[in-house]
Amino acid sequence: MADHPDTDATAQSAAVEASSLRDQVATIRRALAGSPVRKTLLWMSLGIMAVIIATSAGQVLLNRWNQPFYDALARRDMAAFLHQLLVFAAIASGLLVLNIGQTWLNQMIRLKLREALTLDLIDQWMRPARAFRLANAGAIGVNPDQRMQQDAAHLSDLSTDLGVGLLQSFILLVSFVGVLWELSSGFVFHVNGWSLAIPGYMVWAAFLYAGTASWLSWLVGRPLISLNSDRYTREAELRSSMVRVNENVDAIALYHGEADARHRLELDLGTVLGAMRRIYTAQINLSWVTDTYGWITVVAPILVASPVYFSGDISFGGLMMAVGAFNQVHSSLRWFINNIGGIADWRATLMRVADFRIALEETDVLHDKEKRIAFGENANGSLTFESLQVASPDGCTKLADQHVEIHPGERVMITGEPGAGKTLFFRAIAGLWPWGSGRIGLPAGEAPIFVPRTPYFPLGTLREVLDHPYGVDPASDAEISAVLAEVGLERLSSSLDRTARWERELGDDEQRSLAFARLALRKPKWVIIDEALDAFDGPSLRRVLSMLEKRVPGTAILNIGRGLHNNQFFPRALTIVKDTDAPALKPARVRAGAIDPPPVVRRKSKK
Repeated sequence: MADHPDTDATAQSAAVEASSLRDQVATIRRALAGSPVRKTLLWMSLGIMAVIIATSAGQVLLNRWNQPFYDALARRDMAAFLHQLLVFAAIASGLLVLNIGQTWLNQMIRLKLREALTLDLIDQWMRPARAFRLANAGAIGVNPDQRMQQDAAHLSDLSTDLGVGLLQSFILLVSFVGVLWELSSGFVFHVNGWSLAIPGYMVWAAFLYAGTASWLSWLVGRPLISLNSDRYTREAELRSSMVRVNENVDAIALYHGEADARHRLELDLGTVLGAMRRIYTAQINLSWVTDTYGWITVVAPILVASPVYFSGDISFGGLMMAVGAFNQVHSSLRWFINNIGGIADWRATLMRVADFRIALEETDVLHDKEKRIAFGENANGSLTFESLQVASPDGCTKLADQHVEIHPGERVMITGEPGAGKTLFFRAIAGLWPWGSGRIGLPAGEAPIFVPRTPYFPLGTLREVLDHPYGVDPASDAEISAVLAEVGLERLSSSLDRTARWERELGDDEQRSLAFARLALRKPKWVIIDEALDAFDGPSLRRVLSMLEKRVPGTAILNIGRGLHNNQFFPRALTIVKDTDAPALKPARVRAGAIDPPPVVRRKSKK
C-alpha cells in the first residue's frame, strides 16, 4: 500500500542523496568530451594559456622596470627617468594588447562552454521517454528548464572566470617565485650584533601570509555552498509559481482567485528573500576576513622587507622591486581568498547541473530486484498482453483477462472504474512506464500512434503541426483541407502556412479534433487512445468517429476511456481492474533523485 503522504514526503527528502564532487566533475567532463564544439574549446583554451604566459612574461619585465625607475627618482636623474617612461610605455602597450586578447578569448570560451553544456543537457533530456520519467523522479525533476538554461549559463560563466583566473595566478606564481627568491636571498637581519640570513625569506612570508588567509576564508565561506544551492532552488520555485499563474490567468480571474495566487507568490518570494538574507549574512562574515587581509596587504610587503632596507642592504629601488614581486606572488596565492564566494557559487551550480545530468543518465536504471515489463514483437502482426501487471503506488493495474490478443483492424474499447489506472496502462503500452511484470507484444514492423488526453502541437505553421512527427510524405493541401472540414475545422484551411501557438488559439475540443485530423493524415496501422474521445461533445465526437471510419478503415484502434461511445464503432470491450492487494512494485532511485514513490531505504552514491 502507499505510504502516508507526510511520511512519504519525508522519506523522499531523506532518501535523495546528491552525488559526490568526483561524480559531478566526471559527468561534466563526459558531456564536454562528446560535444561537437570540444575542438573549438580546446584550441581556445590553448590560446588563452599562451596569452596568459605572454602576459606573465610582460609582468616580470614590468617588475624589473621598478628598480631602475625608482632609483632614477631617488637620484633625481631626469634623463634616466624619461628613458624609463618610454620603456614603461612599450611594456604597457604590449600588456594592453594581451589583456584585450585575453578578454575576447574569455568571452568566447564562455559562449562555447555554454553551447556545449546546454546542447548536451537538451540531448540527454530529449532521449525517448527521459523527460517523462525525470518528471516523476522527485525533486531532481522539478524545473528542468532552469537547470538547462539559467544554471548551465551560470556554470559556464563561473567555470570560465575561475578557471582562467586560477591558471593566470598559477603562471604568475611560477614566474615570480623565482624572482622573489632571488631578491630575498640577500636579506640579512641584524639583531644585537647577530646576523641571520633566511634563504627565500619573502617567499616563505608570502606563503605563510596567504595560507593563513585562505584557511580562514574557507572556514568562514564554506556555508555559502549549501546556501547558494538552496537559493537557486527557491528561485526556481518562485519562477514556476509565476509561470503557473500566467498560464491560468483566465481561470484565476473567473474564480476570483487573485488573492490566493498573490498569497502563494508572496510565500514563494519570502522563501527566496530568506535564502538571500542568509547568503548576505554569510558574505558579510566572509568580508570581515577578506577585507581585513586586503587592508593589511597594503603595507605587509613593506613591513616584511623594511628591516633589510633600514639596515642598508638594499636600495629604495630594490625595495620597491621586492615589494612588487611580493605583491605578485601574494596576489597569486590569494586567488582562493578573492574567489571564495565565486567558488562556493560554482560548487552549488555544478551540483545542480551535474546532478541533473546524472539523473538523466540514471533515470532508466532500475534496481536489480525490481521487475520490469517485457516488450517484444509479434510476427503475426497482433498486439498481445500476457499476464500484464503495471506497478503503481497502491497496487497493480491490469486487464481482467490474463491473456489478450488484438488483431490488425480491430477496434477495442478498454474501460475501467475511476482510479483503476487507465492512464497508467496507456503509458505502460507506450513504454513510458515500464515498471511491473508480464509481457506486451507489439505488432512487428509497426509503430503505433499514441493519442494522449492533452494533444501536443509544436511551435510552427499549421502545416508543420499536421506533418509532425511521424516522417511520412506530407499530405497535399486538398487532402488537409478535406480532413479539417470533416472534423469541423474548415476555417483553418487558409492558415496552413501561419505560425502560431495553436494550443492557445484553439479551444479544447478544437485541439483534440486537430490531433485526430493529424492522425488521419498519417494513416497509421495501429492507434492507441487515452481518454481523448471522452471529452468531446456529441456532435464533435460523431464528426471524429465518422472521419476515422472514412480515412482509416483498416486501422486497429484501442480506445482507453470510460466506455461512453458507440458500441458499433468499438464492438469489442476489455476491462482494466486495480488489484490493491498486490505488492506495489516500486522502481529504484537514481543517485540524484528518486522515481516517485521513493523507497525509504537510503542508497549510497556510487564510488
